[in-house]
Amino acid sequence: ACTVTRPPQALLSRRELAAAALAVPAAAHGTASLLPVPASAQAGFKLNTGVNFPTASFGLQIYDDKDAEELTLVALECGYRNFFASVLARNQRGFARAIQRSGVPREELFICGSVLSNQAQGFDAARKLSARGCRENLEAFASATDYVDMIMLDYPGPDDDSIRGQWAALEEMAAQKTTRSLAVSNFSPRQLDVILADKSATVPTVNQLPFGVGFANIYDGNAASIVAENSKRGVVVQAWSPLQRALRGNRKDACAMIGQKYGKTAAQVALRWIADMGCSFTTAGTRKRDGAPARFRENLDIFDFKLTQEEIAALTKL
Repeated sequence: ACTVTRPPQALLSRRELAAAALAVPAAAHGTASLLPVPASAQAGFKLNTGVNFPTASFGLQIYDDKDAEELTLVALECGYRNFFASVLARNQRGFARAIQRSGVPREELFICGSVLSNQAQGFDAARKLSARGCRENLEAFASATDYVDMIMLDYPGPDDDSIRGQWAALEEMAAQKTTRSLAVSNFSPRQLDVILADKSATVPTVNQLPFGVGFANIYDGNAASIVAENSKRGVVVQAWSPLQRALRGNRKDACAMIGQKYGKTAAQVALRWIADMGCSFTTAGTRKRDGAPARFRENLDIFDFKLTQEEIAALTKL
């Protein structure tokens, strides 16, 4: 079974974000993984905390705890080590049971939970609801771990005071050393700046956004700009629903044509484009009967090739 352990360090401020020793080496625990860990599970980004964040993440979707447990075990067997277990999926307990059953050492995993508090208005209300969300994540994951590697705000609050209240609650969770990093989702650069206006605030590590081949119209035809705006703030973009638009119409045709050159599918080319743009992604895990194992492996098998600049530019325009 997976041993419940506390994180080696929680980070509370920009100065502390620059601290060096953030992760406990796996060898220190003397535990070997029961499942293979392919190179694709390790490839990733160094967050502003210094922690490695694998590029490919498995994102649980809305299904019951039993399906969540089964699919998480399949994802682990396929090589996933980065997991996004959103509160919106309502199956965090099933996910935790899979982690506990798997025998994979906790230090090999990157587990991200989430908090939904965007309906609370005002600093105090947003802080209170966000704090409750943080506690509920820990309760749901308790069978497998007593900390998370990342806690993410699913959506920003309705105004600046609300955002500050949300962030205050997440920083309190970091102070309690039950999360190693803080993140956001669906934040604009201006909303990020609400947090960063406080120079003592913890810098978000990740901003999860709708991003992928086919999203050019969302970012005025310049997907690189949204990546750059986040990057200059020290934030990594993670794409949610990264294949939502890529596998339709002319976008799928373009990806498939490029894929012929590399022996890759349209989906693999679309995910490689995200990686080549300097972003991570979380792919949806639907029910096992939909051919999950083959699809999970397909989504991980993107780390043995890179697109040319011309190919990246062509897909960026779609």
